[in-house]
Amino acid sequence: MAGLMHIYTGDGKGKTTAATGLAVRAKGRGKRVLFVQFLKDGNSGEVAMLRQMGIEVRGLEKVGFVWNMTEAEKQQTMELQNQMMQTVCNECEKELWDVVILDEIMAAVQTGLLDEALADKLITGKPENLELVLTGRSAPQKWMDIAHYVTEMKAVKHPFDVNISAREGIEY
Repeated sequence: MAGLMHIYTGDGKGKTTAATGLAVRAKGRGKRVLFVQFLKDGNSGEVAMLRQMGIEVRGLEKVGFVWNMTEAEKQQTMELQNQMMQTVCNECEKELWDVVILDEIMAAVQTGLLDEALADKLITGKPENLELVLTGRSAPQKWMDIAHYVTEMKAVKHPFDVNISAREGIEY
């Protein structure tokens, strides 16, 4: 059966959580799953559990908030993320994965820290059997037009609005 493309977008909580759930479900059915995190340092609670289940998780070792980065840090982050994305593209062409999740790919492209043409290469040229999942706020319309599933997480109320900080094990 042909693989489809999913997008989890919007300003609400739950995009990465939904992708994580799909990764767990796919792995539980014997699928080869790759979970790639952009603009994250691998410190979220789900990463250790995904790895424990045999899911390949990739990301950068050190990533700060974009607005706090120097130009040199932005350049280095962009180079490392582009290398990571190129590796993913190469592996997908070789059909090494059944499911690939590109977590926070929208933010990486929107901040200029991932080459959009490189992302488009995989998204528009997705191998037929690959299930591809993209997460992040403000999904580009061109990607939503291609996707088979588009789910928008809408923030109605959030603790951050009343100065409650992100909590370990809940938000990260």
